[in-house]
Amino acid sequence: MPLSLHAAFVPSALQTLNACDRLLGKAEAWCTENGKEPEFLIKARLHQDMLPFSYQIKSVAAHTAGAVAGVRAGVFTPDLTRPPEDFAGLAAALGKAREALETLGEDELEAHSEGPMRFEMGETRIDFTAADFLLSFSQPNFYFHAATAYGIMRMKGVPLGKRDYLGRLRTAAR
Repeated sequence: MPLSLHAAFVPSALQTLNACDRLLGKAEAWCTENGKEPEFLIKARLHQDMLPFSYQIKSVAAHTAGAVAGVRAGVFTPDLTRPPEDFAGLAAALGKAREALETLGEDELEAHSEGPMRFEMGETRIDFTAADFLLSFSQPNFYFHAATAYGIMRMKGVPLGKRDYLGRLRTAAR
C-alpha cells in the first residue's frame, strides 16, 4: 500500500514537536535546578556563526506547521522575526504547531501533494511540488533544527540521552 503524504510527514513531525516540547521542559527544569538564567540555554549556540537555541526551536515549528501553511499558500518564506526569548514563548510556538498538525486532515494534504510549491528567500526561488517541498526540504530542516537544539543542550550540560531526542516512538499496538 502506498504511503500518503500525510502519513510520511505529519506523524514524524508530531513526534519531533513533542520531543522538542519535552526538551524545553527539561531545559527549563535544569536551569532552575542549577541556578542558571534561562538565557544561558535560550541564547546558547553550538558555534558562534550558528543561530541560538531559541531559533532552533522556532525553526522546528516553522518547518512543520509553517511548512504546511506554505503548502496551502503555494509559497514558503522563512519567518525572519526574532524567536521567543523565554521557555514559555518557545513552548507556545511548538504547541501552536502541534495543534495545526493535529487538525490537518489527510485528504486536505493529499489534495495539495502534487500542486506547485515555491520556497522564497531574498533572491532565492526554488520550485517544488508540495510533496517534494515537505519531504526533501522541510522535513530534513526540522530534523536538523531539532538535533541542533538537542546538541546545544548537551553541550551546555543538560543530561539528555538519545531517547530524549527520539521522543515517543510509534510502536505496534499491544
